[in-house]
Amino acid sequence: MSNEAQPPRRRRSSEQLTLKEVADAAGVSPITVSRALNNPDQVNERTRARVLEAVEQLGYVPNLVAGSLASARSRFIAVIVPSLANAVFIEVIQGLQETFEAQGYQILLGNTDYDIEREYQLIRTFLGWSCSALVTAGLRHSSACHTLLDNWDKPIMEVMELGEALDLNVGLDHTEAGRCMARHLLERGHRRLLFVGARLTSDYRAGMRYQGHREVLERAGLEAPLLELDRLGSLDAGAAGLERALADHPGVSAIHFANDDLATGALLHAQRLGLSVPHDIAIAGFNGLPLGQHVTPRLTTIRSPRQHMGQLAATEVIRKLEGKRVRHRQHDVGFELLIGEST
Repeated sequence: MSNEAQPPRRRRSSEQLTLKEVADAAGVSPITVSRALNNPDQVNERTRARVLEAVEQLGYVPNLVAGSLASARSRFIAVIVPSLANAVFIEVIQGLQETFEAQGYQILLGNTDYDIEREYQLIRTFLGWSCSALVTAGLRHSSACHTLLDNWDKPIMEVMELGEALDLNVGLDHTEAGRCMARHLLERGHRRLLFVGARLTSDYRAGMRYQGHREVLERAGLEAPLLELDRLGSLDAGAAGLERALADHPGVSAIHFANDDLATGALLHAQRLGLSVPHDIAIAGFNGLPLGQHVTPRLTTIRSPRQHMGQLAATEVIRKLEGKRVRHRQHDVGFELLIGEST
């Protein structure tokens, strides 16, 4: 599904913002603003705090490219993701990189570790290097980051999920993915289901899948318990999650894990415990990672077209950079339910 092109929200160019405007807002001189940003040790703490507050409120980005280079067209694209340890984001990056490089662009890569404040600082830095465009994973940003991006007039692509975007958007419906898996488990005859995720405040897309899972169960008149782990997806965390699930939720017949790393770790640990999957406990995941398809029994999961997502996102950014008409500001890349033997 793709939405027809709509005029993007009008954004002011950050190049129109000057040191003097920041200085006026902070009640200091332009040279004090420059010192506060470039040599903070030369400015007292209270003054620097006023300057930084004005910078944040205005969405000012200092240009880090000197001289005549500042007006030259950059061939760099900033790409911000929440993790470089997760194969999901690596595949999106591969799709972006191969498509951008084919058109003569290189990427500047940043990792937020699921920290929106870190995302803000990374974006400020990258925009200061006069990047041609920005690609960021997700639609949720801090208020300061929203102000910053509203004041930047170059292409912004938000990937991984669907929703109200700043500019361009390529992703999938995570709430519907959660509904899809819950419906599958109900069709398999399970009535005591548990959703297991990790740090859902940070990994909020997993939280969206739990929301869809819960909606389906509640419509069926069933409870939708949640077990939240304090470690993000890993095989070890999945094994620990299975132990907790069995201890805290006796009688559970199926576990819907937030991702394949957790689910595969639980599946392997179930075998160590002498449990039969799916007869004693059914296990499902999300992402469609190769690992889950090479264990026995094969993992039931939902596959997202991650590399294609990156390729499509890069293609739309390049179209906008080249001044071509953007046919669709938003693309739904969909997902696929892979039914293995684990359910």
